[in-house]
Amino acid sequence: MSEEKMLEAVQAALDDHGIDDRLEAVGQFNPRGHTGGGFAGGLIGGDVGGVAGSLGDAVGTVAGYSAGTRAADATSGLPAWMLVGVSQTAVYGFAGRSRSAEPAELVFQVPRDRIEVKVHQRVNVRVLELIDESSGSRIELEGNRIPLTHSKDVIEHLTG
Repeated sequence: MSEEKMLEAVQAALDDHGIDDRLEAVGQFNPRGHTGGGFAGGLIGGDVGGVAGSLGDAVGTVAGYSAGTRAADATSGLPAWMLVGVSQTAVYGFAGRSRSAEPAELVFQVPRDRIEVKVHQRVNVRVLELIDESSGSRIELEGNRIPLTHSKDVIEHLTG
């Protein structure tokens, strides 16, 4: 999915919510811990399923990965998949897995001048923290390093 199409879809969602703002970047994110939860779940599922042989190992790994990501997402309080848009003045998070369809649910909207942005590099993801400077509350996301998610574009707009 091109960055342009993703930008158009999230811009349309902003417009539909009556928010008069122009996005500069959009990327796809998961709640922090999504990938790690899947990895841990896959390891455990593979071990458990391995008792039944190689087929059981494979099935257990896939089932464990799925269960691990769902458990990590559930504890975060955020949707499993989000499209995050950045304008000059705000950061918007919409629930949605599709990078081409207009998302409907606005999950968060935070003014850029009230947040501190931290980024942590991990092996296969980048962790993005949006920290409210007055309250200390955090929105913790992870963006996949696969270029088609455009999470790097969002991080670059917020940090540079």
